[in-house]
Amino acid sequence: MSPSTFAARLAGRRRRVAGAAVVLVCLGVLTLLYGAVAPRGSAATSTDPNVTEGKALYSKYSCASCHGLNGEGGSRAPSLIGVGAAAVDFQMGTGRMPAQYHGAQMPRKAPVTDEQEIQKIAAYVASLGAGPSIPNVDGWQKTDVALGGALFRTNCAQCHNFVGAGGALTYGRYAPALNEATPTQIYEAMITGPENMPVFGDKTITPAEKLAVINYVKTVQHEANPGGAGLGRIGPVSETFVGILVGLGLCVLFTLWLGTRA
Repeated sequence: MSPSTFAARLAGRRRRVAGAAVVLVCLGVLTLLYGAVAPRGSAATSTDPNVTEGKALYSKYSCASCHGLNGEGGSRAPSLIGVGAAAVDFQMGTGRMPAQYHGAQMPRKAPVTDEQEIQKIAAYVASLGAGPSIPNVDGWQKTDVALGGALFRTNCAQCHNFVGAGGALTYGRYAPALNEATPTQIYEAMITGPENMPVFGDKTITPAEKLAVINYVKTVQHEANPGGAGLGRIGPVSETFVGILVGLGLCVLFTLWLGTRA
């Protein structure tokens, strides 16, 4: 091998080693940057007794089996870092969590524990990363119902029906009825976006407007039906069906009666 050839090969090897070294350095820098900015729980060093008790309850109700020992998530459930206390209060307060099975959508059911324990678990999850807190809904009765109705019909009625009766979505999912939802749960749903629901930030619907939406939903829940039976209040489909069934049935019976008279 000539000296020039040997020198060329040596230079090529040096370039490959230098390139690999540059890649390793870049990966190391990226790892350090991610470690500096990635959200991580602070519950381990928290002195708040609610956080400490909430961590114990988190294990008691087997939340870690899906969401991970430190809320980091897993193959069956998302990470809880940064979801905030409001999401936990909503999911557990409506009985959707802990989930009994994994389906297209978790149905509403009775909570597995009381509100006090739920708020302690929410405090623990909130300590893992900043997120929406449990809202204060005081004063929703004093807001403008008409404004709430307009906002609801614009942003919510497409899925929940114009009176919150719920409706079907795609792939086995559905928008649940709101007849059992509390004012706090309605607000929490708007700021956390559970299931297929989008998040309505304060720039989209202000806190005061959210309270107006709550007032509208609670008003139609207890609103009378002066025109007769409500028929589930799900719109013109049920009303047309009953109209045809009853009206046409009565016409047929009347025609048969006329025939017997003849």
